[in-house]
Amino acid sequence: MSSLEKIRTEVLVVGSGIAGLSFALKACEYADILVVTKKERLESNTNYAQGGVAAVFAPDDSPELHVADTLVAGAGLCHRRAVEELAREGPERVQELMEWGVRFSREDGRVALGREAGHSVRRILHAADLTGQEIERALLAAVAAEPRITLLEDHFVWSLATATDRTRARTRCAGALVLDVHGARWKAVDARAVMLAAGGTGHLYRHTTNPDIATGDGISLGYAAGAAVANLEFVQFHPTAMYPAETRAQLISEAVRGEGAELRRQDGTAFMLDYHPAGSLAPRDVVARACDAEMNAHGGEFVWLDLSSIEASVIERRFPNIMKECADRGVHLPVDPIPVVPAAHYQCGGLLTDWDGRTSLAGLYAAGEIACTGVHGANRLASNSLLEAVVYAHRASVRLAGDLRGLPEVQGAEWDPPDLRAPGEPASGVEERVRDLMWENVGIVRSDDRLEAGREEIDHLSGVPLARDGTGPGAMHARQVEFMRDVATLVIRCAQRRRESRGLHFTESHPRRDNERFLRDTVLSR
Repeated sequence: MSSLEKIRTEVLVVGSGIAGLSFALKACEYADILVVTKKERLESNTNYAQGGVAAVFAPDDSPELHVADTLVAGAGLCHRRAVEELAREGPERVQELMEWGVRFSREDGRVALGREAGHSVRRILHAADLTGQEIERALLAAVAAEPRITLLEDHFVWSLATATDRTRARTRCAGALVLDVHGARWKAVDARAVMLAAGGTGHLYRHTTNPDIATGDGISLGYAAGAAVANLEFVQFHPTAMYPAETRAQLISEAVRGEGAELRRQDGTAFMLDYHPAGSLAPRDVVARACDAEMNAHGGEFVWLDLSSIEASVIERRFPNIMKECADRGVHLPVDPIPVVPAAHYQCGGLLTDWDGRTSLAGLYAAGEIACTGVHGANRLASNSLLEAVVYAHRASVRLAGDLRGLPEVQGAEWDPPDLRAPGEPASGVEERVRDLMWENVGIVRSDDRLEAGREEIDHLSGVPLARDGTGPGAMHARQVEFMRDVATLVIRCAQRRRESRGLHFTESHPRRDNERFLRDTVLSR
């Protein structure tokens, strides 16, 4: 067994995307912060976000309009107060991003505003079509300048520690067991509070726009420690990932359709008006199911996204990265249409939090894609995710400033690092089986039979011991696959409880919405 290094910090942050970094920048005003990330600091879902940040900046926009659009997309499950806080606080939080150095695209001296599906007006601030990359750049630079923030790359959280509060005799989060991946060393991080901002679950699916680090670690960690989860059945599939999409799919931003691109069958006929009066600007769940239905009906492996109505100069200015990525694959815009397919993109559920980022486990906070704040409901409105991350990370930092005064030292935290070498099945084989079963049984269109088949297979896979090869990377990979199995089980359990179709959860066995029984969150607790 490797030696164990003890580290003490006031606040541990897990994850280096927009939620974790913006939280750290706020919380370092009153506490020492340790940020750990399992890969390089730039590798996060935030970094791959193309579209932008939705916020009220236009003269013809208002928080009330933003709230209304979000509620429509959320299909009845949004928590109105959470959405109102998002829309009201959003412009101020975006202004802070700019003060931290984020350079959004500008036109005529003002921030340029794009439009995406489900938005009634233009309200998407963007940095060309690499918004996430620009936000990561600026936040990492700001973090590097803060002496009270320490950032450790290639450090993987193996498990959360819980202990007994000395004064209230309650269980609370007390830190984490962390693996230094390249050093193959264990670190026990004692923390008075932990912020989980570890991203999403896209890698559970065969086709995804997410990087391969999106394995649901934080959801599994939080649930195992005692925090409740909610609404994990609502997995958003982005309608337009470039085909073929075998590895991390090249995302074709929703903003392309906002500028006039049209979805077409392989024979060139437009089809979205057959499914929704908003056509190609319908909500994502509708567009993804429509693409899936068209491919199934006509036996095609993709549909076309036609950009011929958009001027070449607009594409060059607004979507330079997409233009380059397409050209690298032999697709020359705007003349050539882009072959696209749906791919897993965003987890609308997660660790259940209150208005201020607190989970049901004392001392544990969550923000970003890992959290279920009530903003997204049954379907996320485009470009609300980055805004939700920064708004609720801010709210959590404000709450923690007060909470820390009432969080005494803990006792009884146990540190028992496992062996880095263990016998078992190769993790890569189990990983591929999980991704296949989730794509086939818990995907865009579900049924009772497919969900049950998925449950039976994941139950079997969960009993399979996974081999660890004695190295840090090998042990991390095996543990990630364990997290994937855990989260796949939770997604299936949530989906089986919701015996209706709503938003991103569509089941052929229960094709109608049932407001009498299911106008509520799906909550799972240990």
